[in-house]
Amino acid sequence: MRSALIVRGGAEFHDPVGTTDSFLPYLKDQGFSVEIAEDLAVYDDRELLARTDLVVSCWTRGQLSAERAANLDDAVRAGTGLAGWHGGIVAAFAERRYQWLTGGWFTCHPGNFVPHTMTVRPERADHPIVTGISTVDLCTERYWMLADPLNDVLATITFPVEPDGPWQEPVTHPAVWTRQWGAGRIFVSTVGHHLPDLDIPEIRQLTERGLTWAAR
Repeated sequence: MRSALIVRGGAEFHDPVGTTDSFLPYLKDQGFSVEIAEDLAVYDDRELLARTDLVVSCWTRGQLSAERAANLDDAVRAGTGLAGWHGGIVAAFAERRYQWLTGGWFTCHPGNFVPHTMTVRPERADHPIVTGISTVDLCTERYWMLADPLNDVLATITFPVEPDGPWQEPVTHPAVWTRQWGAGRIFVSTVGHHLPDLDIPEIRQLTERGLTWAAR
């Protein structure tokens, strides 16, 4: 049996309890034993992190010490998987080593809930996380990201030129990516502000696949 550690908390508007609870049946069906932590002190436990096969991050606007970020980074480099969605992973902690680990940082979401389309990159359409999915119509926050060019971007969203926007041409941002970090795998999806987003069948499917893909 593999082990998963869900670390949840921070801003309540991302419903860290409800969204992570919704993935518990899937994780258990996939043979994971699941531990839940609602205190960042869990990142002090290097032995726990080292023996965990998957860390699911769902913590928005937190304060992570350099030492705790290093402990998580070390565990992933040694083979622990890391996965998460939306602000729970890319608007979590401003600590530099954490951002380097995850490969992306949220800057803003122009507009609030805006109709747009997430598109799987055709050259990555055979990746097991997105296979069978081509486009997904969304009405939610669009994340404007600063992203690491090392990321393997699986899906994107494009911001068109907008009358009140300062950008003067369409700009495409990563929406779903993976990365290899030492011996560990990382999965990130920027979609998942709340349960209605995660309950879109294609988003639920690719997020579930991302969790198991990232796990050791």
